[in-house]
Amino acid sequence: MLTLTCPCCGVTAEETEFAPGGEAHLKRFGPGSSDDEFEGYLFARKNPKGVHFERWRHAYGCGKWFLAARDTGTLEVFATYKAQTTEPPADVIAKIKAKRPDWEGHK
Repeated sequence: MLTLTCPCCGVTAEETEFAPGGEAHLKRFGPGSSDDEFEGYLFARKNPKGVHFERWRHAYGCGKWFLAARDTGTLEVFATYKAQTTEPPADVIAKIKAKRPDWEGHK
């Protein structure tokens, strides 16, 4: 089971207290976008075995959204950080690289 820490209120709990929200750091397409761009935004998702960035909501706590970097194979959570972050913070990247030197990055 995953154990996550909400960066907004500081509570650490099992994943049952949180609600998953899908892949993080997506470029959102709306009015004025091409059909292919909008289709890609709606349906194309990465599903890697390894490091992945996800959106989570503290459903049974403060109710705020946040982002998590975790390994989908081992369930190791590298870090959680605020949802308003458009790219993974440098310290999160460094933490992942320290444990997974062969990791190629989030894009």
